[in-house]
Amino acid sequence: MGIDLLRAGARPPLATPLPEAPYFVFLSRGNRRPRVEIWPLKIREPIPILPVPLADPDPDVPLDLGRAIRTIYDRAGYDLRIDYRQSLTPGLSADEEAWVKAHLR
Repeated sequence: MGIDLLRAGARPPLATPLPEAPYFVFLSRGNRRPRVEIWPLKIREPIPILPVPLADPDPDVPLDLGRAIRTIYDRAGYDLRIDYRQSLTPGLSADEEAWVKAHLR
């Protein structure tokens, strides 16, 4: 499973274009390669609970990635380290940028 939280750089080549989204989760199951499952992560939507594949015959295990990110953010004190007045690079759409600014107030 790959989690793309980067805002720039090259993504793996895919057979179809990615939807518009700032972040993605890519899941490549060993028994289905080179196919990947893709979850676009949008700024306004909660991060879905994602399936983490285990070795056969074990079923997938749910990963609450949003909760994991919030826990890391809180424990690392990122609210004290990150200057949210700075714009993201690459930038968000005007609509997303307005939503983020309103959300941070």
